[in-house]
Amino acid sequence: MEVWLRTNARAIWFGMVMPGLFALIGLAMAIGLPGRPPAAWVRVIGAILAVAGGIVVLLLLLQLRKPRLAFAQGHLLVTLRSGPPIRVPIQVVECFWLGQSESMLPTRRHANTETAAVVVRIADAAAEWHHQDVKPQLGKWCEGYITIRGTWCEPLNIGVVNRLNQRLSEVTAAWAKETTR
Repeated sequence: MEVWLRTNARAIWFGMVMPGLFALIGLAMAIGLPGRPPAAWVRVIGAILAVAGGIVVLLLLLQLRKPRLAFAQGHLLVTLRSGPPIRVPIQVVECFWLGQSESMLPTRRHANTETAAVVVRIADAAAEWHHQDVKPQLGKWCEGYITIRGTWCEPLNIGVVNRLNQRLSEVTAAWAKETTR
């Protein structure tokens, strides 16, 4: 698998702060102070906090490994929902461009905030790829356009989009040669 667009590592690392603190506090509660073991109910609550916080941190670490866009075996892999990525045949992907989208950040303060976005154009002839259900916070997929919100991917600029288009051109040409053999 070749990674084309990474997830937003900064946001994930920031998201690990609170569950990590809960895990550490829970561990301290479960172990207690030297020479003063905690009550059984404190140990149970501490163990629950430590395990729950640890699981959330592990799940977030796994998210660091999931790219938003990747290429493998003739498919563009699009990760905009839970579970495995959506495998779009590379020959139906026409281009990428830099756009803008609502950020979908929580709180009213960010209600009208916009962010950079990568837009992926799907060929008109590939109607079966014109709509997919995706997580709205990560992006939107409708009418043959996939919009990947910059809030949840690596920083976006025209250089990133040019790199995506260059790789698309290269793999499309290579894949077309391979399939005609």
